[in-house]
Amino acid sequence: MIDVEKLRSDLIDYFGTAMAGFPVAMMDLSKIEKATEDELITIARQNGFSLDKYLIIDNKGHQM
Repeated sequence: MIDVEKLRSDLIDYFGTAMAGFPVAMMDLSKIEKATEDELITIARQNGFSLDKYLIIDNKGHQM
């Protein structure tokens, strides 16, 4: 299971920094804010994000 809200937040930060040089990034931010879990994962992969850091792990070290 992926921590979708952390991934969404990190993607917003990632694309938000691009807004200074690329106004088109504003459209990307809107897309990210409305994206489903599957869409977020696709966007993250397309932008080189490692999804391993978003895995939710229980207190026994198992992926949930």
